[in-house]
Amino acid sequence: MEHICAKYGDHIVLQDFSLAVEPGEIVGIVGPSGCGKTTAIRSLCGFLNPEKGKVTINGKTVFSREERVNVPPENRKIGIVFQDYAIWPHMSVYDNVAYPLKKRKVPKDQIPKRVTYALEQAQMTGYEKYMPSQLSGGQQQRVAIARALTSSDDIIVMDEPITNLDAKLREQMLVEIRLMQSRLNTTIIYITHDQEAAMQLCDRIVIMEKDGSICQIGTDEEIIKNPANRFVFSFIGVSNFIPVTRREGKYWVETGKGRVCYRDSKPEGYLDDAENVVMGVRPMDIVFDDKSPVKGTIEQAVFLGSLYNYFVRLGDLELRVQRSTLDALGGKEYEEGQQVGLTFLNEKYYDAKEAAAE
Repeated sequence: MEHICAKYGDHIVLQDFSLAVEPGEIVGIVGPSGCGKTTAIRSLCGFLNPEKGKVTINGKTVFSREERVNVPPENRKIGIVFQDYAIWPHMSVYDNVAYPLKKRKVPKDQIPKRVTYALEQAQMTGYEKYMPSQLSGGQQQRVAIARALTSSDDIIVMDEPITNLDAKLREQMLVEIRLMQSRLNTTIIYITHDQEAAMQLCDRIVIMEKDGSICQIGTDEEIIKNPANRFVFSFIGVSNFIPVTRREGKYWVETGKGRVCYRDSKPEGYLDDAENVVMGVRPMDIVFDDKSPVKGTIEQAVFLGSLYNYFVRLGDLELRVQRSTLDALGGKEYEEGQQVGLTFLNEKYYDAKEAAAE
């Protein structure tokens, strides 16, 4: 997709949107509601004609205002899986999966073989005669995936495909999608607001801001370790933001009982000329340390199985601190109401004025 501009009425949703996806890649597009994720995919699939820009699939132009090209959606050979499954309630599983083949006028003698193959990939063999009302939500979504495969096993777009499933089924479907993609080497574009699902499933993640622009593209590790800006840091995962002041070469945080120096030397990544910044730090990167001059109070401790969540009061701030259960059980115990020292690791620093504007 090159320099796509799309709007609804006078409202511009995408402005100069460009994205390249490699064959056999799973790319996740994430961002807040209303940022244009679905609009970008509608432009790709042909359900929306952009004001300008160009869409190319496997080297073939399927949309271009300048070249006056606009290939109909059914001829773009893109399989689509929607959030609400969108399978025909009056058709059997077999007929639902066969529908795209009939629509494309595939020879009748080829249809059974291709339907059987798609159902095998979606692990729905044996359900050919079932009606959608006889299936669970997870099974209906597998039918939707099988139908997408008969539209195209080359490129599939999935728009929030597991949102309506319970937690256990969501986890299972992510694994099945990944295994299916590995077997078929299908290119998948996965649209979601669920950052954890995107990080678990996707080879690369595209992060969109509210204005429809792309602010970062990378692997989950790249995005977690090197977020492009404060928005990415706050959008992906849980984050804490702490105001920091530099005075006479030292670095201070406000504790509610006055400022406390937490560093004597310049931290890595600190903005060179800034007196006031905001420090971003992940919950797992805050360590309880009795020797630290920065003291907070544990207001709540929550056991979550694999980790403990602590909510710590530091002046006007409530910080989230996480410790693995193994560390918590093997080390010193911390309880609600207890004062604790806090040491910060892997900090990121952002302009305080930008933070205030947000």
